[in-house]
Amino acid sequence: MNDPFWIWQQPNWPHFSWQAELLAPLLRACTQAQGRLLGMLGAVGGDTEAQSSLDALLQNIVTSSAIEGEQLNVGSVRSSLARRLGLSEECRTTARSEGLAELLLDATSAHQQPLTLKRLYGWHCWLFPSDDNLLARPLRIGTLRGEEPMQVVSGRLDQPTVHFEAPPRAGLKQQLDDFLAWFESSRRGTSIDPLLRAGIAHFWFVTLHPFDDGNGRLTRALTDLALAQGEQQAIRFYAMSASILDDRAGYYRILEASQKDTLDITAWLQWFLGTLLKSLEQAIARIDRVLTKARFWQAHRSHALSAEQIKVLNRLLDGGESGFENGISAAQYQAVAKVSKATATRHLGDLLEKGCLNRLSGGGRSTRYQVNYAASVQGSEAT
Repeated sequence: MNDPFWIWQQPNWPHFSWQAELLAPLLRACTQAQGRLLGMLGAVGGDTEAQSSLDALLQNIVTSSAIEGEQLNVGSVRSSLARRLGLSEECRTTARSEGLAELLLDATSAHQQPLTLKRLYGWHCWLFPSDDNLLARPLRIGTLRGEEPMQVVSGRLDQPTVHFEAPPRAGLKQQLDDFLAWFESSRRGTSIDPLLRAGIAHFWFVTLHPFDDGNGRLTRALTDLALAQGEQQAIRFYAMSASILDDRAGYYRILEASQKDTLDITAWLQWFLGTLLKSLEQAIARIDRVLTKARFWQAHRSHALSAEQIKVLNRLLDGGESGFENGISAAQYQAVAKVSKATATRHLGDLLEKGCLNRLSGGGRSTRYQVNYAASVQGSEAT
């Protein structure tokens, strides 16, 4: 008899094992970052919290589809999410964006509800709305895949490379039932850390590959559900799909290697926890910027500033690619604020005098300015 080639052919499938001592440092770092992020929630105001949650959900949907090579209409998806979150966003929606918003919000906001086969079928229908004209081929929607082999292949048609083959259709329903039973029982148990549970659920479900299409996106929604259950927190402030997209090649590489390996899935869980940690750290940095920005405006609430000054300060406070992380020059201020050179110089001098900005080293045309965060801290401590 040939040795098993796919992990689901192993005699003890799906009884996974892992080396806890190798996972402990990553698991500890993830737990600490998760606790820090959740602890920041109390300092975020209601409007800011809703907007940050909207941004994270939007990023999750868009990047999860991008992993599969699909580019979504961001404005349409944002509007579909905003309406459900009670926020005002004016943009035309589509059946596609409505379904994607419904799916992710059901996975996160309804995290206390059990995951059933009926619920999975509903997710699949939301993923592929009946009036969607973008389907490249007929699909079985809202039901399990057919009898033909389910393979992930690349390369020439006459010499394809098979990266993965899912378990056969015969017995798939029972395997999926077993997964759903484990997902529910492990949620209530204490033997598996919630973060490890999310990683196991991700790997197990994507290996079953129970549908004609959309298995990756449903897997990532299911992972969001598992994380929300572990946190007991429906509000999402991080998007793991974005970090997976950042290492898309690594994602597929570790899945392929693990699905051809033994039932010891330590390597997969290391990759999963490392990617989760990146997501949490990025969210912490983003929320920290939000809080820093709020403290800055609180400290300078008594200063009369022009609309142009406020616009430039917000750009600096928001950071990122368009945030002038190395400071802003008078010429850049002029371009952003759309004012004359003389006005830019006067505005910058005024912002220096009011303690909103610091002047960096250098002089003349090379003079640059950055936000005076120290004044913001002192101002907030005094209130």
